[in-house]
Amino acid sequence: MTYSISEACERNKDPILRILTNALAHSRSVLEIGSGTGQHAVYFATHLPHLTWQPSDRADYLPGLRGRIAHDGPSNLRPAIELDVHNLPWPVGPVDAIFTANTLHIMEWAAVKDLFRGIGSALSAPGVFCAYGPFRYGGHYTSDSNAAFDKFLQARDPQSGIRNFEDVNTLSVGHGLHLLEDHAMPANNQLLVWHKGS
Repeated sequence: MTYSISEACERNKDPILRILTNALAHSRSVLEIGSGTGQHAVYFATHLPHLTWQPSDRADYLPGLRGRIAHDGPSNLRPAIELDVHNLPWPVGPVDAIFTANTLHIMEWAAVKDLFRGIGSALSAPGVFCAYGPFRYGGHYTSDSNAAFDKFLQARDPQSGIRNFEDVNTLSVGHGLHLLEDHAMPANNQLLVWHKGS
C-alpha cells in the first residue's frame, strides 16, 4: 500500500529528533497532536524506544495515519486516536510530554487557544510541551520566505497564519507552562520547548 509522503517531514525529522532526544529524555509517554502522514510518529518512536508514542489527528486523516502505523510502526507506537483540539476534554489520560509540528499556523487562533487549554489538562506535572514550526518575533518574520508563506496561508484561510511567539507564549503561561528553550531550526522554523512544573 502507498502512503502519503510529506517532503517537509523527511527534511526536518533528523533536526527535530536531535532536540527531542534531550527534551524528552526523562519522559515516558508522549501525545502527538496533528500526526498527519505519520512519518514523524514512526520515525521518532523508532529512535526514542523509551517512549510510548501516542499519535492523534482529526477523523479525516486517520485512515492513512493508521495504515502507516500498522505497517511501519514499532511496538512502542500506539494506534492513532481521533483528537480535535476543540473537543475538550481530550480523549487521553495524563501524559509526560506533548509534541506538535506545523500545526499552529494552520489552525485558526481559537483552535490554538483550545490547544493550550487541552495541554493544560492533559499534560502531567512535571511535563514537557514541544512545538515545531515558523513563528514571528515582535511582529517580525524571521525571513522573507516566511513572510511570503504567511501571505499564502492567509489567502487560503484568513484565520490561519504564522503566529507571534509572544502571543503563543502568553497562552502557555496562562496554562502553567514556562519556556525552557527556543531552538532555531532549518528552513526558518523554530522548536520551542515548554515545561510544566510539579
